[in-house]
Amino acid sequence: MPRRPTRTVPTVLLAGEAGERDWPGWLAEQLFAAGREVRCCFLAEPTPATAQAALAEAVAGLPEDGFDLLAHSVGCLVWLHHAATATGGPRPARVALVAPPAADGAPAEWAGFFPVPLAVDPVRKAADGTVLVGSDNDPHCPPGVAQQYGTPLKMATTVVSGAGSFTAADGYGPWPAVLDWCGRDNLAFRA
Repeated sequence: MPRRPTRTVPTVLLAGEAGERDWPGWLAEQLFAAGREVRCCFLAEPTPATAQAALAEAVAGLPEDGFDLLAHSVGCLVWLHHAATATGGPRPARVALVAPPAADGAPAEWAGFFPVPLAVDPVRKAADGTVLVGSDNDPHCPPGVAQQYGTPLKMATTVVSGAGSFTAADGYGPWPAVLDWCGRDNLAFRA
């Protein structure tokens, strides 16, 4: 069987301050090693204003509908706020939101990101496609990712059993499934 081509578009990683062992740092290393363009937007002590500015800087100059964006944890909140207010700038082809926190489980320093806008149309217009990935035991999202975000946003949701918040402490340092998603054209996330 012929091998299918591998997706090679630029990738933007939008996450809270990622440790070297967490999957966003690992993924950046893997994509760099494969010769891919990667833009890391790791947010140390983010506020809504600094996070939006950092996101705008990270996507500046990227081709319209010609890049992917993966957001983790607080990065998901940043993306949802961006989607609700976007008036320009490059638009990603695909977005994966991994482990977005809920207000009743998020660290106190992220309080400024709540409430999170959960309007379907702006999220659909912000990218060609968006997928949601979460766990059934994320302490930062007690209601569950499907209930908190998937249902209100009418969004495809992949629930991974026992994955916690998808950190290295939860076993998500190296994460082959996220690397696989980056290499495929399909939006669906295969856990």
